[in-house]
Amino acid sequence: MAVAQAQTTAPTRTHLSLKGSTTLVHEFFTYSVQSILYQRNIYPPEDFKTVKKFGLQMLTTTDEGLIDYLERAMGQLKTWLEQGKVNRLVVAIVDKESQETRERWQFDVEVVNRPLEEGEGEGRIEDKTTKSEKPKVTKTDAQVKAEIAAIIKQITASCTFLPVLEEPCAFQILAYTDLDTDIPFEWTESDARLIAEGQAEQVKLRSFSTHVHRVDAMVAYRREDEDD
Repeated sequence: MAVAQAQTTAPTRTHLSLKGSTTLVHEFFTYSVQSILYQRNIYPPEDFKTVKKFGLQMLTTTDEGLIDYLERAMGQLKTWLEQGKVNRLVVAIVDKESQETRERWQFDVEVVNRPLEEGEGEGRIEDKTTKSEKPKVTKTDAQVKAEIAAIIKQITASCTFLPVLEEPCAFQILAYTDLDTDIPFEWTESDARLIAEGQAEQVKLRSFSTHVHRVDAMVAYRREDEDD
């Protein structure tokens, strides 16, 4: 498994198609990353503006450098999602001075319905279940977006249980991809940015699923010992 590190939101479509599902997952990642950066004070509050998305008041950056970075990183992620090449996204919060990982936001991606081969019907997908199994009830787009909103709310509430980041921190985006994935030059090989052994606490967050993808979320953080 290769890990790549990086230094355009499409119109919303139905979650029943590969393109529509990819768009929703891409938008979720784009807004989640910015929410994390705001809630964890990686960028100052004045560098964000409020927009409405997924039925919530969301925060997006106004910092031109960060906008450019996220557009490139999330744009590439969207391409990998369409190709079925990415299975995990990580946002690592790193102490600028010590380079220790303080927090690790992890989003696991699973393709639950495999797209059909080219020429078998645009927008169609093949369910992994056997024909003898009872078909699952299809969610509405509103239900999927409600699940996404629930995770965003958990990120917003993260300050209630995560330790205060007293030292200046930076962030890195890690994408776990298949070994045969083409990696553009903007991305480089990276370690997993794990928190030091024996110092990590984990909190499992909610998940959401479309007809094509399932995303599970969790956050790990460095436990603050009394003698720190």
